[in-house]
Amino acid sequence: MARIFAVANQKGGVGKTTTTVNLAAALAAHDQRVLLVDLDPQGNATMGSGVDKRSLGSSVYHLLVGLKTLPEVRARSENGGYDVLPANRDLAGAEVEMVDLDNRENRLRDALRTVDADYDFVLVDCPPSLSMLTLNGLCSAHGVIIPMQCEYYALEGLSDLVNTIKQVHAKLNRDLKIIGLLRVMFDPRSTLSQQVSAQLESHFGDKVFKAVIPRNVRLAEAPSHGLPGVVFDKAAKGSQAYLAFAAEMIERIQSL
Repeated sequence: MARIFAVANQKGGVGKTTTTVNLAAALAAHDQRVLLVDLDPQGNATMGSGVDKRSLGSSVYHLLVGLKTLPEVRARSENGGYDVLPANRDLAGAEVEMVDLDNRENRLRDALRTVDADYDFVLVDCPPSLSMLTLNGLCSAHGVIIPMQCEYYALEGLSDLVNTIKQVHAKLNRDLKIIGLLRVMFDPRSTLSQQVSAQLESHFGDKVFKAVIPRNVRLAEAPSHGLPGVVFDKAAKGSQAYLAFAAEMIERIQSL
């Protein structure tokens, strides 16, 4: 059975897409069968996986509004070694069109059930807002991975996100739980980063992943080449951190 994880944070620019793409490639490098779902109309996870969003015949938009089946939409990240449900600007229209659809918050969940036996992991890259798209991601997932920077404003937004997850758990998806918090773009030279990191560990305990993703130029360069960072430069510190994170994820889900 596939384990489905939404990568979510209502704050923008915290590394959700970088985390989703690199975790997908790192899990594939650990011989896991992986599907990445791009739920952001910007399509950055699609492009970062080496799939051209500008030439898509069909996308996750067509899946959500019922025009295509999942196998018809699915693409392959040849370099990353995983499958992709790609996105482009068409997805922005799904917000409006899904309002009148039956079971609108579970459209993605129902689609993923048709390929449950095909994957070990499904990773859902959620947009930086609490929208119908994000709600579909959360309703389809067994758990949430929260990437966050160790800074003050990130802590402010975290409480809102935790409350949102609690509400979705209570009303729409009883399986949903926080799998863990991932510290990203971490600068060990910053006193503030160290203080916020310590606060997270104190408050959330073992919900904080041991893996820490450092600020890394090679990770930032990789998307312009249409490659996950762990493929673009496997030896880079950021890539090694994501490979360690993937190993930790595999270990963690075995204990769930």
